[in-house]
Order: sequence, then structure tokens, then C-alpha cells
Amino acid sequence: MAGVNPILAGLAGRCPNCGKGRLFAGFLKVSPLCESCGFDLARADSGDGPAVFICLIGGGLVCFAALFVEIAYHPPIWVDLVVWLPLTLIVCLGLLRPFKGVMVALQFHNRAAEARHDD
Repeated sequence: MAGVNPILAGLAGRCPNCGKGRLFAGFLKVSPLCESCGFDLARADSGDGPAVFICLIGGGLVCFAALFVEIAYHPPIWVDLVVWLPLTLIVCLGLLRPFKGVMVALQFHNRAAEARHDD
């Protein structure tokens, strides 16, 4: 485990133990076992942590951009709806999986209570 960087493994969606197997069995569902090393991933539980970070980061970025465009260009309301609502959805869904992967990998790396594994 010493050779695997948990942040890079989490961003790539790889096993926090070996860095090779897939971490996810779906979009956000964590695999029960690593297909490469057999590591037990079923104990991983990131809770609502990734969603909170995404709401704060993604929402802040999109709100800043929307306010900047509103003040600079004064577009009609339909342009705001067509641009900012889909962009919010894309940013939030695009960041959710990597953030969840990093949080799960850091749980294993730091031996958090929900993901503790004794060697």
C-alpha cells in the first residue's frame, strides 16, 4: 500500500490498495472487492462528504460565472436557463465520481473507522 498515492488512485477510480483494479461497480457504487488484488472495498462509506464539497465548489464556480456574465452582458433570462442549469448539472456530476473516489481512497489510506483494515 505504501506505493499507491490515494489521491491519484481516487481520481482515476482505482483500488486504493493496489492502484490497478476498478474502485466503482457503477457510476457511484463502490465495488465490493478489487478485481485485481482482492482487497475488501465493501467497508468504504464516504457518506455525504463528496456531495457537500461538490455543492460548494461547483456551485461557487457556476454562480461566479453566472454573476459575471449577468453583470457584463445582461443576457435574457432564457439564455441564463439554457446555459447555467445544464452547466451546473454537468459540473456537479462530472466532479462527483472523482471526489468520491478520493474520499474513499483517503479513508483506506488513513485507516478511517469505516474503512479500517488490519494487516
